[in-house]
Amino acid sequence: MITIIQRVTEASVTVNGNVIGEIQKGILALIAVEKNDTLIITERLFERILNYRIFADADDKMNLSLRDIEGGLLLVPQFTLAANTDKGNRPSFASAAPPEFGYEVFAYLKKHAMKTYHSVQFGEFGADMKVSLINDGPVTFTLNYPH
Repeated sequence: MITIIQRVTEASVTVNGNVIGEIQKGILALIAVEKNDTLIITERLFERILNYRIFADADDKMNLSLRDIEGGLLLVPQFTLAANTDKGNRPSFASAAPPEFGYEVFAYLKKHAMKTYHSVQFGEFGADMKVSLINDGPVTFTLNYPH
C-alpha cells in the first residue's frame, strides 16, 4: 500500500461537478492499493496516517499528529501511485491491485476510518475526480507499508 500524505490548509474532491468530500486544516491522503495488500496492512497504514507527526508545535517543530490537532482527513483512492516508472516512457501497473480488490480494500479503509476517526471525508473509487488542495508548507510525504 502506498500513500502520499500532504499537510493542507484545505482540500476537496469533486465528482461530476459535485463536491463529495472537503476538509479544512489537516491531511489529504492519496491511497494506492497493491495486489499483495491485506486488511491488516490497511489498518496499520491508517493508524500511521493519523499519528504521523507533521504539524508544528509551539516551538515550530513537526511534533504534532493529525489526532493531536484534531484536523480533517481526506482519503482519495489513486491507483496510479502503484505505477512502476523504472524504465520506458509508459508506466506499468503490474503491482497495482485489480480493480475489484482495490475497491474492496478502499471500502474497508472507508468503513474502518469512519469508526476510528471523527473528521474524515472520502474520494470515490473508480470515479473521475478533481482534487483541489492548498498544500501547507509545502509538506508532503510518501508512506509505504511493506508486505
